[in-house]
This record gives sequence, C-alpha cells and structure tokens, in this order.
Amino acid sequence: MLDNPHTTVPVDETSLRYEGWRIVAVCFLLATFGWGLGFYGQSVYVAELQRARGWPTSLVSSGTTFFYLFGALLVVFVGEAVRKYGPRLCLISGTLAMAAAGVAVGAVREPWQLYLADAVLAFGWAGTSLAMITNTISLWFDHKRGMAISLALNGASFGGIVGVPLLVTLISHTGFANAMYAAAGAMLVLLVPVILLVVGKPPDLHGWHGAAKARPQSSTQIRKQALRDVGFLTVTIAFALVLFAQVGFIVHLISFLDPVIGRERAAMAVAVLTAMAVIGRVLFSMVIDRLDQRLASALSFLSQAAALCVVINMHGDYVLIAACAVFGFSVGNLITLPSLIVQQEFDSASFGVLISLNTAINQVTYAFGPGVVGFLRDWSGGYALPFYLCIALEVVAAALIMVRGKPRTKFS
Repeated sequence: MLDNPHTTVPVDETSLRYEGWRIVAVCFLLATFGWGLGFYGQSVYVAELQRARGWPTSLVSSGTTFFYLFGALLVVFVGEAVRKYGPRLCLISGTLAMAAAGVAVGAVREPWQLYLADAVLAFGWAGTSLAMITNTISLWFDHKRGMAISLALNGASFGGIVGVPLLVTLISHTGFANAMYAAAGAMLVLLVPVILLVVGKPPDLHGWHGAAKARPQSSTQIRKQALRDVGFLTVTIAFALVLFAQVGFIVHLISFLDPVIGRERAAMAVAVLTAMAVIGRVLFSMVIDRLDQRLASALSFLSQAAALCVVINMHGDYVLIAACAVFGFSVGNLITLPSLIVQQEFDSASFGVLISLNTAINQVTYAFGPGVVGFLRDWSGGYALPFYLCIALEVVAAALIMVRGKPRTKFS
C-alpha cells in the first residue's frame, strides 16, 4: 500500500530536542518586546506624555484606545497571514513594525503624531502579540500546545518586569525619545537574527495541507459558525469584559499610584504585578490540565475584583503593592486561558482562526478600556468611579464564563 502524501508528520513533542521548543524560545523573546513596548509600555507613554506635554488624560488615553481598536482589525487576519506567508516572514514583519513604532512614539510632539505613532504600534502589536504567538506555536505543537503557549507567554510578563522599570530608568537618564530609540534598536538587534536562524518550515502536524483540498471550508465559514456557538460566545465575551477592566486599570496604574506612593514605588508596583503574572502562570500551568478551566477563569476574575477594591480604598505603600501582586497573579493566566479553553472545547483544525477571532473581539472591547477609564477619571475627578466599573465587569464576567456550550465543537 502506498503512503498517503497527506498524512501528518509524527513528532515527539515531549523531547527537548524537538525544534518546536526553539520556536517557543523565539516566541518568548517576541512576547517580551511585544508586551514591553505595546502593552505595559502604554502606562509609561500615558504618564510621560501627560508630564512632558501637559495633555489631558482623556486625550492620551484615547490614543491608546485607537491603538487597540485599529490593532484589533489587523489581528483578525493574523491566522491567514501566518498560513499564507509563513511564520518567519510574519514574525520578521511584526518585529520591524514594533521597532518602527518605538521610534514613532519617541518622536511624538503633537497630538496628531500620537495617533500616527499608535497606528504604527497597532501593526507591531498584531505581529508580536497573542494571535501571532498562538498561531505560530500551533504549527509546531498539538498535544503540548497548552504548555508551549503558556511558556512562550511568560515573555509577556517578563516584558513588564524588565520593560517598565528599564524604560523609566532610561527615560530619567536619557529622556523619553532616546529611551524609545534605544528600545527599538535593541529589539531589532536581538530578534531579527534569531528569527532568521531558528524559524524554518513547520511540520504538517494536522494534515492541513491535504485537508485544504479535501475540505474547502473557509476561514469566513468558521467565523460565522463560531459567532453562533454559545461556548465560543461566552468565553469570548467574558474575557472581553475582564480584559477591558484589566487593560484600563494597568494603563492608568502609574498615573494613579504616582501621586499616592511616588513614581519609583509606582514603577515597583507594576514590576511586582508583572512578576506575579509570571508566578501565577507557571504555577497554574502545572495543574491546569486537572482543573475546570472555566471555573478557574471565574475565580481569577473575582480575585482581581477583590484586589481592585483594596486599591480603591487603601492607600498604604505596602498594601497597594500587595493588592497589585494579587491582581497580577491572574494577569498572565487571563492571557493564556482563552487559548487553552478554545483548544480544549473546539476542533484543533479551527484553532488558528478561532483564537485570532477571539483575540480580535477581545481587543475591540478592551480598546475602549483606557479611554473610558481616562474619561471617567477626568469627569469624576478621581479613579474611584472607573475602578468600581472595572469591578462590576469582573463580577459579570465571572458569572458569564460558567455558561458552557457543546463539548469539543467541530466546525465543518
């Protein structure tokens, strides 16, 4: 009997010699810069542009909202881009776009330039963040995909741990523009050669090459079915609400803490938050396969709500830092959990399209987080009102995530 030319390639994903683990290392480094400059860096940009330009919170925050909203439109197509052009070219493109965005942010002098810089940053974010990383890793992993994604996304938290304090330090010594130029240069020097050397052609783990001919289902068809599926909708909407609250809180964290505990301790609080995100994700990855992932998500949402209550009502240095630590314990998991739930509950052949759609919907929603928090802060004269809104969203999401769909849904 002749071999089927479209059979999947057998690989041992548990072997340390498996090339997929080198891809995880590349994605870790990509996430470090992607989140350091594109996500956690936003809190630095908001604070610095307020300080240097005297612009109102709502103006700077609306630029961040535009960044996330425009980026969401791009994220939808990340899965198709990776399939069509290959992971190497997509990773290189994302790296170049993020580096260009770093230069553009540093050069901002007028409000219109802020929006232009945020548009460039959106391209960089789409090419270095969750959708790109999960789609890339899915080409090398099936059975160990959850662990691989979790390990790679620790780079997101590492970007916060290293990126925010380092940017603050560089800014204090060299100025905002020079610090951003240095960060962009470091990204190019470290990432481009590594991607060129390590990222090659992925194995056909799932028989997608043959399936493309045998089953002409399009990405558009998968999206339409997903948007009618209860399980997909509840996981997507719940995480969209929580990420709205989480992003709004984190982007404004330094601005909130600066007048309360000082700039240096505010930066320390952000570093503690992101360090706890790493610890939480690592500890969580050891037991997640034995837990109810939706229940774990609900408990994570409620823990963040409790931490926000403390932040609003307590003003001691150590209490605030401790509350940020509790909040941060779930931050990393909330990035990882949607991918794990989608992997567990839906057919693996649809994973790339579904996680890109999930990420895009979440990003469209949380794009408004910084702007709404900034508007409510300016309107009410403080952060209590917007942070209480964040608490309410976390509680609603905790209830919604427990509404389940059909087990192991296959879109075909």
